Amino acid sequence: MNFICLICGFDDLLDPPYDEDEDPSYEICPCCGFQFGFDDCDQGYTFVEYREKWLEKGAIWHNNAKKPTGWSLEKQLKNIE
Repeated sequence: MNFICLICGFDDLLDPPYDEDEDPSYEICPCCGFQFGFDDCDQGYTFVEYREKWLEKGAIWHNNAKKPTGWSLEKQLKNIE
């Protein structure tokens, strides 16, 4: 089962961002680079703030090797609407 990044809508995370006890996965999204449990808890970003910052910088992939062929930002963002 794959999970969705709450920041960018990437739908191939290996773990849920947070478990049933709200503990973070510490997984880094290969698309936006957000690390659940670090960027939110330690750095104090809200999901919206981090998303806006990522979009302002051009929505650049954190790990280009994981970028799907024919990737669409608009389609991906619909995963979190």
